[in-house]
Amino acid sequence: MLRSLRPPQPPHPPKPARPLRPAAALAACLAALGALVTTLTVTLGGDAFHTDPELLTYQYAACWLLFAGAAFAVRGLGPRSTRLLVVAGGLAVACTGLVAPPTTSTDSYRYAWDGRVQAAGISPYDHAPRDPALVALRDPWLFPKGHAYCRGRERPHLSARGAPGPVACTRMNRPRQHTIYPPVAEAYFATVHAVSPQHARHKPLQTGGVLLATGTTLLLLRALRRAGRSPAGAALWAWCPAVPVEAVNNAHVDVLGALLVVVALTPPLTARRPGLLLGAATAVKLLPAVLLPALLSGARGARQFLAPVLGCAAVVAACYLPYVLWSHSSVLGYLSGYVHEEGYESGSVAGEERYAVLRLLLPAALAPAAVAVGGIALAAWVVLRGDPARPWRGALLVIGGLFLLLTPGYPWYALLLVALVALDGRAEWLGVALAGSAAYVTARTIPGPDDIASTAYGLAALAVLVGALVRVLAPRVRRARGAEIMARHPRREAPAAARRT
Repeated sequence: MLRSLRPPQPPHPPKPARPLRPAAALAACLAALGALVTTLTVTLGGDAFHTDPELLTYQYAACWLLFAGAAFAVRGLGPRSTRLLVVAGGLAVACTGLVAPPTTSTDSYRYAWDGRVQAAGISPYDHAPRDPALVALRDPWLFPKGHAYCRGRERPHLSARGAPGPVACTRMNRPRQHTIYPPVAEAYFATVHAVSPQHARHKPLQTGGVLLATGTTLLLLRALRRAGRSPAGAALWAWCPAVPVEAVNNAHVDVLGALLVVVALTPPLTARRPGLLLGAATAVKLLPAVLLPALLSGARGARQFLAPVLGCAAVVAACYLPYVLWSHSSVLGYLSGYVHEEGYESGSVAGEERYAVLRLLLPAALAPAAVAVGGIALAAWVVLRGDPARPWRGALLVIGGLFLLLTPGYPWYALLLVALVALDGRAEWLGVALAGSAAYVTARTIPGPDDIASTAYGLAALAVLVGALVRVLAPRVRRARGAEIMARHPRREAPAAARRT
């Protein structure tokens, strides 16, 4: 019997791990989402922030674990099913923020007050809430009276202790300070007040948070579809626990800034006037201004550099101008006092520390200078080496790097970072958002909150470094393994003449 002339074939390489089958993936995703919605409802419906911060820490941890499980399981579904589930699940997750009044922040009460003041024809920058000139505008739900309403729970008194008359207090923080919010945020507060039913209290701002969060989800799905990427990335925003907690329940206006940043960095709008949209986002909350280097990636020539910069500055100036003409006081409000109060100048603030990661490596006195050097280095890297076709990647590097350098103690700042993670898909950066929650909530359970901030942000930085190494080394490892297999089993091909015969 003649032997076959066919050369021996190399063994088949091992097959990659198969994702979950669609039915199993759908079941796992629905189970995780249902558990996430239930846990969020219980968490936001309670008062653990004031009564049991340790319990709230465990509840937050459970929410983030369920979110991770749902985000992993959704990758096994088809594109159409994924889009439907991301939108429906995101709406259900966001609506959990409506179950109770704001639980961990009182900022939305200042939003409601600023809208009320503007509706009366008064600039929000002219008077602090405690100013007697605005006594006629004080609604009882924002300015309760009596010991039963003014005892504890961070309700500052409006009159001196022991003064005659009924005790009066306010739900707002810093009632002696002028507002700090930029003009587009103030316009948003005025709009929400104008369309709200009378005596609606906090619900209109929370409902606005649901609408803005859902709109951001739809924009992310559109951007991912145009880029040819899986819609599962949008779940990193839509299902993230930070969205129902900070964007809806606490109704932080940062969600509006995040939406405008997504529009500014999303094709085809990116090819038009992204600087204008980034300027609008900056006029909501000043933080998006640091993303300007992402719009300058790959720029060549003075015109390409100046167009985004001047466009952003022009929009910010145009938004401030009506309030400058309307107001008798500074439109910057309490900005400089806030920077000093939060310890960004000295590096410390009562009970907690700024620059928590840098303090592990450098003396405290050098931390502000190190932040300046690190921020400039990040901006230069993004401008010189960033991908102009994917500006969101440079934006994520800038904002995430600054968060690790500054280690802010307020978790709602990270809403912008979460939106950029959903655009870019680098989920390891979500650890920075989780670290902000730990610094804000978990730090209340121990006497040394700076230790929690250092640990949480340090672990987040480590996760980012590990993720970067994996993304760099994984393709090289795959190529090396392929070359090794080919070297062990070289393919033998018949001569060209024999093949022709």
